[in-house]
Amino acid sequence: MEPTRPEPSASPSGQPSRVVVTGASGLIGTALTRSLTAAGHQVVRLVRRAPRTPDEVRWNPKEGRLDPAGLAGCTAVVNLAGAGIGDRRWSDAYKRELRDSRVLGTRTLVTAVAALDEPPRVFVNGSAIGIYGDTGEHPVDETAPPGEGFLPSLCVEWEAAALPLQEAGVRTVFARTGLVVAREGGAWGRMFPLFKAGLGGRLGNGRQYWSFVSLHDEVAALRHLLARDDLSGPFNLTAPRPVTNREVTRAMGRALHRPTLFPAPAPVLRAVLGEMAGDVLGSQRVLPARLLDSGFSFAHPTVDDAVRAALR
Repeated sequence: MEPTRPEPSASPSGQPSRVVVTGASGLIGTALTRSLTAAGHQVVRLVRRAPRTPDEVRWNPKEGRLDPAGLAGCTAVVNLAGAGIGDRRWSDAYKRELRDSRVLGTRTLVTAVAALDEPPRVFVNGSAIGIYGDTGEHPVDETAPPGEGFLPSLCVEWEAAALPLQEAGVRTVFARTGLVVAREGGAWGRMFPLFKAGLGGRLGNGRQYWSFVSLHDEVAALRHLLARDDLSGPFNLTAPRPVTNREVTRAMGRALHRPTLFPAPAPVLRAVLGEMAGDVLGSQRVLPARLLDSGFSFAHPTVDDAVRAALR
């Protein structure tokens, strides 16, 4: 059975709160919205189309349009909006889309929140462990500086767009998420059908570290960050035991009872993925030091735990 633990409240008093979520239709946003709603909290979802239900508010993140009235009464904001990193090959146009969907969207949201007479208690801004770049075999935590390259610079801009709220006194958290282990979507979700068909294998030499987190732990960590008024700044949302791609391959094979005989050589990945191959083949050994120090407990600390949870 799924490990259980008390659900943290999104308000210090323990009463139901009003939480605004962007990116609510994505993998993490959908799971977070479901969790908050089940716990009795009111969730307001920002959408880019005409609202279909009373809990939706329209916004245009790129054009900077969001009526602050739609955020009135919110006690927390969780900003998860952004185009999928692995959805397309990184052309110059798509790299602009990746940046604008995050940076401009965050600026739009921050401007609207700052215009409220009564601001929210907490602003959780999405980010990614991509901020550290390729760390090789060296483990890093939240004290590490940004790396070099497109993803680190993107994450730096993404987080910087939320800094005005922090400077205005709103508790601001940067949730630096790793590879989310889930069947429903994301990069890991695309691997499950391949491994189930017996076509899975290591990527490149398989020695690069992957810092993962189960979807269950991702949502639990976000709720932990929402609930704790003493927590702010960057937090790595990754399991405490990062593993190599070779170990991930073995774990997938064990869980699905399939052979893992089809490696993808580095030159092939570079030909197919272009610039993005550097991040697939790169190594990130990221540790959730601040999350652990805050008392958070992982339900799925190992890659085997996370993969089995995704299959359940």
